[in-house]
Amino acid sequence: MSDLMTSTSTCLCGSVKITSDAINPNFTVCHCETCRTWGGGPFLAIQCGANVVIEGQDHVSEYASSAWASRGFCLKCGTHLFYKDKKSDAYNLPIGTFAELPNVNMDMQYFSDARPDYYCFSNETKHMTRLQIEEYLSSLE
Repeated sequence: MSDLMTSTSTCLCGSVKITSDAINPNFTVCHCETCRTWGGGPFLAIQCGANVVIEGQDHVSEYASSAWASRGFCLKCGTHLFYKDKKSDAYNLPIGTFAELPNVNMDMQYFSDARPDYYCFSNETKHMTRLQIEEYLSSLE
């Protein structure tokens, strides 16, 4: 895919830097309870593929947040660093941890039926409900 980008994400304290050369400019939003609990709101994620370079790995901790994914955070400052798919090893990084990502587009909202009423995005996107996601994940097994 020729429109993939290269960029580096960083935590608040600068102890961890994550570089990817396969950043998809179409980012996603997840409204599931786990994402909202993890970050206090929806998770705006940029897909970065499996081949990321993590500098400062000794400052990274991973938490197995579900049967299909783990979440990483900086041990020094607590910054949420990534959501990592256990099957593909693909990383999704919080879009806000990048200093600049030109020409990105909100493309998909996951668990759209779990979005609470107190916020809403006006962007026109594709949506997947909890049932649609569960069906998709079970088809991969």
